[in-house]
Amino acid sequence: MKKGMATLAAAALLAAATPAMADLVIPSLSYRTGPYAPGGIPFADGYQDYFTLLNERDGGIGGEKIVVPECETAYNTEKGVECYEATKGLGALVYQPLSTGITYQLIPKVSADKIPLHTMGYGRTSAANGKVFEWVFNYPANYWHGASVAIKYLLDENGGSLEGKKIALLYHNSAYGKEPIRTLQELSKKHGYQLIEIPVDHPGQEQKSQWLQIRRDKPDYVLMWGWGVMNAVAIQEAANIRFPMDHFIGIWWSGSENDVLPAGDGADGYKSLAMHGTGMDYPVYDDLKKYVIDAGKAAGAGDQVGSVLYSRGMYAAVLAAEAVRKAQELSGHSAITPAEMRDGMENLEITEARMAELGLPNFGQPFKVTCADHGGPGMAMIQQWDAKAKKWNLITGFIAPDDEVLTPLILEDSAAFAKENNIAERCN
Repeated sequence: MKKGMATLAAAALLAAATPAMADLVIPSLSYRTGPYAPGGIPFADGYQDYFTLLNERDGGIGGEKIVVPECETAYNTEKGVECYEATKGLGALVYQPLSTGITYQLIPKVSADKIPLHTMGYGRTSAANGKVFEWVFNYPANYWHGASVAIKYLLDENGGSLEGKKIALLYHNSAYGKEPIRTLQELSKKHGYQLIEIPVDHPGQEQKSQWLQIRRDKPDYVLMWGWGVMNAVAIQEAANIRFPMDHFIGIWWSGSENDVLPAGDGADGYKSLAMHGTGMDYPVYDDLKKYVIDAGKAAGAGDQVGSVLYSRGMYAAVLAAEAVRKAQELSGHSAITPAEMRDGMENLEITEARMAELGLPNFGQPFKVTCADHGGPGMAMIQQWDAKAKKWNLITGFIAPDDEVLTPLILEDSAAFAKENNIAERCN
């Protein structure tokens, strides 16, 4: 089937599955197939299940039901763009593509179509500058935040100095994996550590040469920007060469149960960043069980509920739902438009009191979005894997990033984008 025909077929299929007059349409650009499915499936399940909960328990948001048409991207950029084109005409209010590659391709499209794009913890970092990126949001944290928090944590672990240390970055050789490099280079100038950059080609199943290099170079720490099968392979290879697992730290996309369980006891002590809490000890899960899981309305098999990435998908849906509420409040009506959804996202404030009301006390960081700041405070915690108990334990509270280094980088990159695309800054 030709590309155009495939897109039309996808649109017809989605339209058939979606009520013609759906008021709140929030598409899910998911990937349940391919080498990245272990990450895509739980996120998509959590995203879908939270909206189902709102429909079943509350009758939707503001009296309007939420419809979540799902389109399979297989984590493929071209397919992701096709899914966007196939679903935008359904009245899509916001997109969460869960792919940095797809995000880069969608930024000019959503800006032209005037549909918000939320890339929570991934995507183009400089989109945090709302003065340039009117339709893109990446709150509550981005990759440069994550890189900075990891270095701050290592500074704390080393008495405030990383002078003379070797830090290796093992990264997915893609737009995603390359995102933290500039930040880590700038931080190396500030703190005096040597940065060793080690790319891993898609999908990451073969890493023998990379870990031979790590064994030879003997870095003090390894940071990982991986996804899908790459993570599990890396952790197994680290165990094979007996790299000290408590000196191995992944970004929040390299810190799920799927990443560590295959290595068994060898993964014990591995660490990753965390932008939110995990586990079932939140009241919202009682409602999810009652209204969604036990009612047979779950998006998946139910085996991912409470996992790190299920929780992250749910968190993304929570933030989208709260932005819908704010948009309804600002517009004075419930059947909002994409432009009104953007206004809701730009005026969103998440307080600890509100998170507690939603059944998620102490789950994520409070933050307030503004016209100029679409990125949030960027704090993150460190979690560590307990192989015996088969659970993640948070070992720090929220750590703030080094905005002294990050803010100039964000302004520089976003200014270059604005110049290339003839965009006048807003929020004056």
